[in-house]
Amino acid sequence: MRIAGIQLGYGDDEPLRTRVDRVCGLVREQAGADLVVLPELWPQGGFAYRSWAEQAEPLDGPTVTAMGLVAQEIGACLHMGSFIEYDGGRLFNTSVLLGPEGRVEATYRKIHLFGFGEGEPVLLSAGDEPVVVADVVGTRVGLATCYDLRFPELFRRLVDAGAELVLVPAAWPAKRVAHWSLLTRARAVENQVLLVAVGTAGVHAGHEMGGRSVVVDPWGVVLAEAGTDEEVLTVEVDPGVVARTRESFPVLRDRRL
Repeated sequence: MRIAGIQLGYGDDEPLRTRVDRVCGLVREQAGADLVVLPELWPQGGFAYRSWAEQAEPLDGPTVTAMGLVAQEIGACLHMGSFIEYDGGRLFNTSVLLGPEGRVEATYRKIHLFGFGEGEPVLLSAGDEPVVVADVVGTRVGLATCYDLRFPELFRRLVDAGAELVLVPAAWPAKRVAHWSLLTRARAVENQVLLVAVGTAGVHAGHEMGGRSVVVDPWGVVLAEAGTDEEVLTVEVDPGVVARTRESFPVLRDRRL
């Protein structure tokens, strides 16, 4: 399976529609990939709290529609990262997985909201359901978002639901990028999953972003890692490595809790 992770770089001066058009072009360039993954909140900005309500969209709005069309164009599954979703008077940080026909295969509303009383916890509603999707790219895919990395219980729930590949779009700041590097590897090793974590570059609302998007195998081996600028990671992975790892080193069978 060929995976392309687009570590998108942007600043506050790029209009939403301009950014969507540019991202469509970047996705289009990944023709030949089986799965393309984008970062968290790239349409509205990871830390651009003040504009979230104004720029929120429904699931059938222009951004998801544009992403569905480009996924269909290149015939690839597209995890379009996340966006601020407006639904029933509430806002969510919602990630969307699109199939190669451009249809929405799954959505995940971020469960753990970051901000310690500011930003996400004040402005957004939390999701309450872990999401695992069967056979979208020939394996069972679990969805998580950014701050979720700090909560191993969610990843155990994903594994218990059959996840073998976990996708983690993020907008992780540079000042905590060491935690990002540690936690992405830890979540892959302790759950014996392939993990694809795609962050952002640039400066969002005064916050320098950490980049360092990464693909990690079930042994914690880094298969590909980005730097701190806009970059596309392309890597060939064998989904069968998960089953082989779990068979040869069956640590998950020894769980007592």
